[in-house]
Amino acid sequence: MKSAVISVFVLVILVAWQVSAGKDLPEEGGYGGDEEEDTKSWFPLDNLLSLSYYDKICPNFEKIVDSKVREWTKTDPSLGPALLRLLFHDCGVTGCDASILLDHKGAERRSPASKTLRGFELIDDIKSEIEKACPGLVSCADILTAASRSATYQLGGPYWPNAYGRRDSKDSYARDAEKVPSGRRDITALLETFQSYGLNVLDLVVLSGAHTIGKAYCGTIQSRLYNFNATHGTDPSIDTKYADFLRRKCRWASETVYLDATTPVVFDNQYYINLQKNMGVLTTDAELAKDPRTAPLVKAFAEQPPQMFRHQFAVSMAKLVNVGVITGEDRIGEIRRVCSKSNSKRY
Repeated sequence: MKSAVISVFVLVILVAWQVSAGKDLPEEGGYGGDEEEDTKSWFPLDNLLSLSYYDKICPNFEKIVDSKVREWTKTDPSLGPALLRLLFHDCGVTGCDASILLDHKGAERRSPASKTLRGFELIDDIKSEIEKACPGLVSCADILTAASRSATYQLGGPYWPNAYGRRDSKDSYARDAEKVPSGRRDITALLETFQSYGLNVLDLVVLSGAHTIGKAYCGTIQSRLYNFNATHGTDPSIDTKYADFLRRKCRWASETVYLDATTPVVFDNQYYINLQKNMGVLTTDAELAKDPRTAPLVKAFAEQPPQMFRHQFAVSMAKLVNVGVITGEDRIGEIRRVCSKSNSKRY
C-alpha cells in the first residue's frame, strides 16, 4: 500500500511539473520592415515554433487535416493508430522532420524496420489539398504532426496544442530506422533512447500507452510464443489463457493481434490494467510492469481514472513532437512540394 501511495504521489508531482513547463510556448512574431513583401510580414520568426504559425498564411490548415483524416479513417479505422505509429517512427530517428516520408533507394521508408508502416497515402492526400490552398507554405513535418493528433482525437484520445513552423529534412537513411525503439528492447535501452530525445521515464511509460489502440504483426511476437529464450516454449510470464489465445491467433507472421485485448478501439487506460494481469503483447510491454523504474507508474495509471492517463499522454505528446525539429533558422531544411521527394535532390 505504501509503495502504491508513493507511486501515485510521484506521478502527480511529475504531471503537475510538466503541465506548468508546457505553458512556456513560443508566441507569434513577424519579420517586420517596410521593405519586405506583404506575405513576408505574416511569417512568425523563423527560429521559433508557434501555436499561431499558420493563422495568417494558411488559416484552414488544421481544418483540412482534420477533414482528410476523418474521410480516410471512416473508410479504414486502422489508419488512426497507423498515423500515430508513423509519427513515432519519424520522431524516433533524427527528430520530427518528415524524413520517414521520403521514398527513395536507401531511405528510412525502405528499411526493413519500416516495412509495416502505413498512412503515407493519407499524408500525400493532405499535402496535395493543402498545396491547392497554401502552395509552398506548409511542411510535411507539420502535416504529419497535425494528422497524428487529429487521428488520436478522433479515436477518443486527448487533444494537445501543436506549435508549428517545422521544416522538412532533405535526407533520409535506412540505417537510421534501426534507432526506433522496438518491441524487443529492454527497459534500460528504451530509457537511454528516450533520454537522448530529452524525454524521461514518465514519457516512456505514457507514450507506450499508445498501445491502448492499434495492432501488432504476429511476426514481432512469435519468438515469445513459440521459442522463448530458445526453449521452443512460450514466455512463462504471459497469462496462461492469454498465451493460448495468442498462439492460436499468431500461427502466421502476417496475422495481426490487438495490442489491447480488452478494449482495442477505445483510448483508455486498459492497456495498463492488462499489463498488471500479464497480458502485454510485446516484450517491452511486459517489461514495463516488471522493471522497478517503470512498474510503479504502470500501477498508478492502471489504478487511477482514465483521465489521468489521457491528460499525461497529451503532455508527453506535446514534448515528443518537438524532438529534433528543423526550423527556418537552421537553413538545412525545406518545405517539400511533395512529401515523398526532396525539392533539391535527385535520387
